Amino acid sequence: MATTHKHLPTASCSCAVHEDGRKAVAVDPGIKDSNLKRLRRVEGQVRGLQKMIEEDRYCADILTQISSVQEALRAVGRELMRNHLKHCASAAIKGSDAEAEAMYDELVDMIYKSSR
Repeated sequence: MATTHKHLPTASCSCAVHEDGRKAVAVDPGIKDSNLKRLRRVEGQVRGLQKMIEEDRYCADILTQISSVQEALRAVGRELMRNHLKHCASAAIKGSDAEAEAMYDELVDMIYKSSR
């Protein structure tokens, strides 16, 4: 699910823009691998949740598993946020005033959405 920066000029950060959409750059291969492994585990956990519900498993056990999935997704989000701050945001903030202001708006929006 790709999103677009409403206010941010495309050249304002180190995220590259390609024909097929924006791409991140300067992503640490180890972090990328770790995130992909974590997401594959989450995928398996979600399938497990479906099975638990189909089998009428105990509600508290299902809720515990849901909490585990949510925390794994938050961990991936933290890594992505850190990368975005380290590369894209820092470049935009060092850029023009307009680029910095657009990035501040984007960061506030991201923080708000991730805290819900």
